[in-house]
Parts: sequence; C-alpha cells; structure tokens
Amino acid sequence: MPRETTLTKALVELADTLVADFDVVDLLTILTDRCVDVLDVAAAGVMVVAPAGDLRLMASSSETMRALELFELQADEGPCLDCFLTARPVVERDLAATTSRWPRFGEAALGAGFRSVHALPMRLHGTVLGALNLFHVHTGEMRPADLEAGQALADVATIAILHHRATLEIQLLNEQLTQALNTRIVIEQAKGMIAEHAGLDVEQAFAILRSHARSHHRRLSDVARDVIGGTRASALDRPLSAPTPRRSLHKQHTAVIGG
Repeated sequence: MPRETTLTKALVELADTLVADFDVVDLLTILTDRCVDVLDVAAAGVMVVAPAGDLRLMASSSETMRALELFELQADEGPCLDCFLTARPVVERDLAATTSRWPRFGEAALGAGFRSVHALPMRLHGTVLGALNLFHVHTGEMRPADLEAGQALADVATIAILHHRATLEIQLLNEQLTQALNTRIVIEQAKGMIAEHAGLDVEQAFAILRSHARSHHRRLSDVARDVIGGTRASALDRPLSAPTPRRSLHKQHTAVIGG
C-alpha cells in the first residue's frame, strides 16, 4: 500500500475516535501503532500531562518502548521531557555521540537498541498536552516528509483530546447549572413556606433561612429541603404548622428557626 494511502487511513482512524464513548488510551495507542506503520521508526510512545502538571506515560508501541519511557520519567531526563517543556521538536541524531545531553536516559536507550530519537510536541494554540517520542535503530535525522507526517498524526490526536476535554467541560457545566436551578427551586419553596407560616415577607424568610444555615454550618439547600420535608430536629425547632404572629425580625427568627 502506498505510504500516502497508509497515512490517510491513519489520520481517518484517529479522527474516527471522536465518538460518545471516546477513549484517550485507545486513541494514543492507535497513534503509536500508526507511527510505526507509516513512519520510518522502530518504536513510538506518548506522554501526556496530568492534572497535577507532571508527564505520564499513556501509550507505547512495544514493551521495550514502554520500559524506556518509564525510565525517562524516573530519570527526569530525555527527549519527551525536553519537548514538553520547550513545546518544540527535539532531535538527537546519535545517542552514542552525545552522552552529556541525557547521560542516564541515553545509556538506557542505547541498551534497548535505539540509536537516535525525535520528539514532537502535542500542542494546539499554545496548549501543550504532551509529546510524541519516535525512536530509530539507526543514526541520523528523519526525512522531512516523515517529520511532517508525524506532526500531523500528533496534531490530530491533540485535537481529539482537546475536543473530548471541551465536551466533558460543557457536560459538567450543564450538570452544575441544572443542579443550581433545582437547588434554587427548593430554596424558593422553603422561603415561601416560612413566609406563609410565620407571617413574614419573602425577603425576611430568606434572611432567616440563610442565617440558620450559616449558624449551624449547613448548606442552604439542605436546610431548605428539611423545611419542605417538615424535619423538625434538623431544620426547625418546631414544625411550621400554624401561623406565627408578626413580631420583630429577631423574635421571628427565634420562633421559627429555634435560635
């Protein structure tokens, strides 16, 4: 199969992961496997930044590659780390000739049978998610066409991850808004009950409800639910079953909430 066709199929396969049951690990595993299929590389691996800000290994094309990438994280040196920190491609044409650059990682890479490495950033509009490591069993640089193809594969994976993240954030926001609206309804109902049974206006009822929640270190919504449910011990010191004569706000607060 022509190389261009293989690359096109790889890009389409990565794009096809943008579905409802999106799996980041599966996406990045596909990325590493297709890099080996399409590019002139012996192995590939992907590291992605975790919420805490440190890099984590997410996918490798082989167990040898996985062990080497884990060692890179443990040694805190190597092409993937440099690529992530600089957001720029990193190239090492001959790992044996530059032992000072990554002394421990270089020795481990040579021991695993690799002679050169390229690392490509996974970035979009200033956001850097991680880096793609590409290892070779021979010295030298990758062909420009292979570098462009590798960056294209990394870019598609980056877009997929960011799209997934944005979708999750929108879903979370919608859930939070829905919860907030439902909570507001509960509070409004509780305000109305207190106002009706204590002979207060709605503003005074809300002040009492809020003051009680704060003084008892409880959430306003929980106290409101207790009021609606008629829970005597946790919300009110006596049930709201009969109107209370109008008095000062302080006395009303004492009578309705229980001091």
